Amino acid sequence: MSAAYYRIGVIVRPHGVHGAVKTEPLTDSSKRFRGLTEAFLELHGEMRPVQLSVASVAPDAVILTIEGCETPEQANTLRGAYLCVDKAHRVKLPKDTYFVTDLIGCETFDTDGNAYGKITEVYETGANDVYEIEHGKLMVPALKRVLHEVDTDNGRVTFDAAVLKEVGLFED
Repeated sequence: MSAAYYRIGVIVRPHGVHGAVKTEPLTDSSKRFRGLTEAFLELHGEMRPVQLSVASVAPDAVILTIEGCETPEQANTLRGAYLCVDKAHRVKLPKDTYFVTDLIGCETFDTDGNAYGKITEVYETGANDVYEIEHGKLMVPALKRVLHEVDTDNGRVTFDAAVLKEVGLFED
C-alpha cells in the first residue's frame, strides 16, 4: 500500500531574484528539510529528480533553490509543484505512527474476522485521526485501544471488535 513518493512540501511562489522558491511544508516538522539535497518535483502529473539546497527553514515556510532554476520567471513556473521524497528518504516515524499515504488503501478487519473494506481517507482532527472506511461506510477514531494491529507493509489494519462496537460510527 506504500506510495512510491511522499509529498513533503508545495511550492507557493518565487522568492528573491535568483530563482529561489518559497515552499510550504506538508510535514509535521519543517526541520526535515535541513540537509535535504535530493528530492523529486511533481509537476503536471510528472515526477522528476532535482538537486536542491535549503536556504532557510521556518515552521511555516522553507526557502530553497533548485538546480537549474535561476530566475524568478523560472521559479514562477514551479508554483503549485510538490516537493517529494521516495520511500528510502522519508523520515523515520515513532512507534505506532504511520504515514497517511501508507494507510490509504489498507483492508480493514476486526478481531472477530469481520471485513469492512479499504481505508479511503484519513482525517486529521487535532485530537486524533479518524479513518474513513469505504467512503463513509464506517468512521473509526485512531485510538490505541481500537487499533489491534496495523500492518501497512501488508496493507492490513485490524480493529479490536469490542472497542470498535463502542467507538465506530457505522453508516445507517
